[in-house]
Amino acid sequence: MTTPGLQRDAVSRPTVLPEERRLQSLERLEINSLPEPALDEITQLVAQICDTSAAAISFVERDRVWFKSRVGLPSRTMPRPEAPCDETVLGDDIFQIPDAANDGHYPNGYIPVGDKAYRFYAGAPLRTADGQAVGTLCVFDEEPRRLNEMEAATLRLMARQVMTRLELNLTTRMADRDARSRQRVESALTVERNFVSAVLDTVGALVVVLDTAGRIVRFNRICETISGLSLSDVVGRAEWDTLVPPEDREANIATYQQMRDGHFPFAYENRWLTRDESIRRIQWTATALPDAQGEVAFLIATGIDVTLQREAELTLRESEARYRTLIEGSLGAVFTHALDGTLISINTYGAENVGYAMEEMIDRPLTDFMPNDQRRAFEEYLHVLAETGEAQGTFEFSHRDGEVRVLAYRNRLIEATTREHYALCFAVDITEKVHAEERLSALTRQSNSILDSVGDGIFGTDLNGIATVCNPAAAQMLGYRTDEIESVILGQNLHALTHHTQADGSPYAESDCPIINSVHDSKTVRVSTDVFWRKDGTSFPVEYVACPMVNNGSAAGIVVAFTDTTERRALDRMKDEFVSTVSHELRTPLTSMRASLGLIASGALKSRPEKTEQMLGIAIGNTDRLVNLVNDILELERIGSGKAQLHSSDVDMDALMHRATDLLSGTAAKNNIHFTYGKPGVHVWVDSDRILQMLTNLISNAIKFSPDGGEIHMEAHYSAPGEATIEVRDHGRGVPSDKLELIFGRFQQVDASDARVMGGTGLGLAICRSIVSQHGGRIWAESELGSGARFLFTLPTEPSSHLHK
Repeated sequence: MTTPGLQRDAVSRPTVLPEERRLQSLERLEINSLPEPALDEITQLVAQICDTSAAAISFVERDRVWFKSRVGLPSRTMPRPEAPCDETVLGDDIFQIPDAANDGHYPNGYIPVGDKAYRFYAGAPLRTADGQAVGTLCVFDEEPRRLNEMEAATLRLMARQVMTRLELNLTTRMADRDARSRQRVESALTVERNFVSAVLDTVGALVVVLDTAGRIVRFNRICETISGLSLSDVVGRAEWDTLVPPEDREANIATYQQMRDGHFPFAYENRWLTRDESIRRIQWTATALPDAQGEVAFLIATGIDVTLQREAELTLRESEARYRTLIEGSLGAVFTHALDGTLISINTYGAENVGYAMEEMIDRPLTDFMPNDQRRAFEEYLHVLAETGEAQGTFEFSHRDGEVRVLAYRNRLIEATTREHYALCFAVDITEKVHAEERLSALTRQSNSILDSVGDGIFGTDLNGIATVCNPAAAQMLGYRTDEIESVILGQNLHALTHHTQADGSPYAESDCPIINSVHDSKTVRVSTDVFWRKDGTSFPVEYVACPMVNNGSAAGIVVAFTDTTERRALDRMKDEFVSTVSHELRTPLTSMRASLGLIASGALKSRPEKTEQMLGIAIGNTDRLVNLVNDILELERIGSGKAQLHSSDVDMDALMHRATDLLSGTAAKNNIHFTYGKPGVHVWVDSDRILQMLTNLISNAIKFSPDGGEIHMEAHYSAPGEATIEVRDHGRGVPSDKLELIFGRFQQVDASDARVMGGTGLGLAICRSIVSQHGGRIWAESELGSGARFLFTLPTEPSSHLHK
């Protein structure tokens, strides 16, 4: 719609009229500052019709603008340079400022009047008979807007009426100045009544004025035309007694009571029963006309006849009802929605599909029935629909019971001529199909995850032995990369790829292959002594099971699961070696004990008590050695099996080193060994009992290999974030470089004679390594022969530490 009147961004400034002539014309009107009810009614009526918060009749003097009549304005004057009325008197028609925030004349973005700020202004010039613009009839509002055609026409008309009033006042004053006061008052009242009647009859809206009892005081010509009743038919009678259908009477009285109680402005709609018994629907906006004391004197209501609009809406609803009847039999969801996503209509199937009744969904945003994560996708859908006129895809809807339903849709934009555009939508519930696809996908992923996660190699072949499935473990054992499974392994003959040669190097005929023959024999084959061949041409021992795949009673292929038994065989060898070593370590002290106790038991040493005591000492020593050996073996087994749980806490490492040396102070004193310590202050997060056990092992070894009068040094320091390093250093004979790692093995010592001379089981350092590993640290030795040895290990300093081994 074209906005009437001039705007600042569109006005072409006319030549400014001589200011003195304009001011003289203003002065000739003899306008005073006293209130004039007729002008106040015009101001209120203009504010009501234009739906603005403020209106005024202003006059532009030399340096200021003052308001003869005002509604909603806090001040009676404002400086002329700041007043938009100064612009209005320069133009020929209505001047508008739609939004002061976009007007360079108002850098603050608003028009200041007293303590209020307005964004919108529109004014019609008040021109005298000789064409001089002396002021304006204007409206203000806090929100940006534009006048429509009816409002602009009303503003022009009211401006002419104001000037008519002013000119009439001037004429009356000049004609009756010498007449008696009573005659002047009566004349003025007559003119005012005629003027207000003329105003009410010239506006395009229905205007009804009611007194505080609800009786009709004024009833303009448009009201007469619409109702078929004259003012004399209704004046002094209540609206609900003359115009309202009997069935609406109580509602109309309740509405009036709300207005009388001061709820302004008040918007409502009611029905009028006309003279010819027809019904008209009227949409009203009402406000109060206060008296001099601010009390409500009258109620003025302006309205428009919306009968045709409501009939059109009813017709549309009836049309939609017929349309809904046609689509109720659809096996899919059929619905319409506005361009903002508000649901206009939906068939029963569509509503029930998400667990609602149609009435519960109409006039609500579709996003109310969608999971929150669908909102952005729905906004993108609305954008595509508006841009292209159609859209298709899938949406998720939340069923009332919480289940998510998936609907595939294909929607088209309908460009209606009598209403806003809307979307016509067809959707089919594909939830079960989606769930079936998801279950199939999940099974596939599960199968793949199982194949990927198992440590055994798994192959699948068809009846001809061609590889159809291969998991990563199988590819890795055969020396292939994971990305080579599809390109190199699948589609190849499994026997030719990995089972082509016997362990002794002789060819392996496919006819002799147990895997291929498992299909022919229709039975599962288990082989524990065979070899497979890697990509690089090397072989490794395997144990495998080949099982035919049966589909509908017929073999469809072969599944082969195999394991690399290299480590198992190595473990078997290690077990045999361990049993042999332990047997030797047990047999040696037992043999010595048997010999010593045998001599004593035979009585051969009765005459030699000192020899008997020596033999008993040997037996006791070997008994202690056996006890220590068994304890160490049990300790290793307990740590290795995870039964030795850690109870970690914050531990002062300096205090723990002193506790360890206190436990061994007696042994150290025998060899005249003394201890030194590094700087204190290092704290670690460990099981103090386990670390104390490890320290006593290391210090005991250091004492054994330190010379008489030697020194053992211990210290701890922070070596990395979350990590501390502890050192135990002696000045003994040292450890050969080729045995620095070997000594941490089980039953390992630097010299085989150490077990006899120094004692010990050869398991102490292995236990130390296990304890450190439990804490997430590592242990190692540094030494040069003849220069002593340094044993170092790392420990965590806080609960979240994870040290690399």
